[in-house]
Amino acid sequence: MAETTKGAQGVADVAKLSFEDALAELESIVSALEKGNVPLEQSIAIYERGEALKKRCETLLAQAEARVATITRDADGRPAGTAPLDPEG
Repeated sequence: MAETTKGAQGVADVAKLSFEDALAELESIVSALEKGNVPLEQSIAIYERGEALKKRCETLLAQAEARVATITRDADGRPAGTAPLDPEG
């Protein structure tokens, strides 16, 4: 429950979290809400933080995906460089 109280502090520090930390806290919030033993006001507060954590995770995943590159090959099949994973995006 201490983790849930931490989650209710607000969303200001969410932007500083790593993907792993944000995901771990989000999982903790989901678990607490699923158990149903959190008072209503606290449930609302941690739900809001959960939304911010979800957005943070989505942003970090999108950034990571944009950095993923595929190896391009020349006519002989040798590596010739890299290209974006999604050339259209």
